[in-house]
Amino acid sequence: MPKTIAEINENIRKGKAVVVTAEEVIGIVEKKGVEKAAKEVDVVTTGTFGPMCSSGAFLNLGHTAPRMKIGGGKATLNDVPVYTGIAAVDVYLGATAMPDDDPRNKNYPGSFDYGGGHVIEDLVAGKDIKLVATTYGTDCYPRKKIETLINLKDINEATLFNPRNAYQNYNIAVNLSDKTIYTYMGVLKRNLGNVNYSTSGQLSPLFNDPYYLTIGVGTKIFLGGGIGYVSWYGTQHNPSALRSDNGVPRRGAGTLAVIGDLKQMKPEWLVGTSMVGYGSTLTVGIGIPIPVLSEEILSYTAVKDEDIFAPIIDYSEVYPQRKPDILGEVSYAELKSGKIEVMGKEVPTASLSSYYKATQIANTLKEWINKGDFQLTEAVASLPGTEDGVNLKPLNDRPIE
Repeated sequence: MPKTIAEINENIRKGKAVVVTAEEVIGIVEKKGVEKAAKEVDVVTTGTFGPMCSSGAFLNLGHTAPRMKIGGGKATLNDVPVYTGIAAVDVYLGATAMPDDDPRNKNYPGSFDYGGGHVIEDLVAGKDIKLVATTYGTDCYPRKKIETLINLKDINEATLFNPRNAYQNYNIAVNLSDKTIYTYMGVLKRNLGNVNYSTSGQLSPLFNDPYYLTIGVGTKIFLGGGIGYVSWYGTQHNPSALRSDNGVPRRGAGTLAVIGDLKQMKPEWLVGTSMVGYGSTLTVGIGIPIPVLSEEILSYTAVKDEDIFAPIIDYSEVYPQRKPDILGEVSYAELKSGKIEVMGKEVPTASLSSYYKATQIANTLKEWINKGDFQLTEAVASLPGTEDGVNLKPLNDRPIE
């Protein structure tokens, strides 16, 4: 008989829930089969830990004396600009924001040593952060300038809100040109010198729920070491991407927008990251529990690296020029072997995401559930699926007359 989330939560409260990671469930299904495993297992935990540029935090700084309307003015945190076009003392700190005096790629390749992602990590680590703000005065907000130190524990709300995380599959990056290039997929050596990819494969959340049968708006998750929620489908959500017979996308597909209390989080799971020659970002840890409500859902969680394929893309010409060409497809099992063959050449592989850390996240979430500290939530709305006709749209130039 199918299970419900309410029944699974009752098992969690009683300490009787059977919780396994997405890595562990593979062996269980191989040994017992889908039907028996679906009856025994209540929850499968997933995890991913990798650079996620579409990340940031809303901060309420609190009111100064005299009051000051930072909204509409200019402000920086540790010299990194924040977006002030909200209310008087609300700002948004983006993970890829850079100090105005950073040389960027003027000294190519730029090092991008400190940006928004690093500020977020420092905030979560409890460090003092320098706030500088200037604005125009009003009758109710007369102050025009402030320079002070702030700390996460002293400000009001601090909300991590990431518009696009946990990509459901992604490109495998190579470089066919005769010079080294610097990309958001890392440093790519000339003449097929290396291969970079970025996902935890069989542990990754959306690979374990390829049709979004359980993950939806309101799903409770592990986010940055604390508790968070899926707040919406992420930007560039593309459920109509090419899929294998097992339902797993072979191209970049679904994405998640996620939200959570930054004050609960930990710097080991929110890490400011510098991408040489590209910019700064934030490496984010996310874990999502998959409730085993049916045999179908359980079968999806048993997906293996050898069953997940991704496209090999040339980042020297094809990707920047938005051409559709691919050099082939390979499985994550092949990628994790340390080398793949591209155009007849054996090329070493490396991942920008950490499978080890993804395993830690899945096990941490498993531990929380087993202790009764984490219960599952019903989604209040589904994510757009393959039947909804949602496609990724490019930005095409239109002449301005």
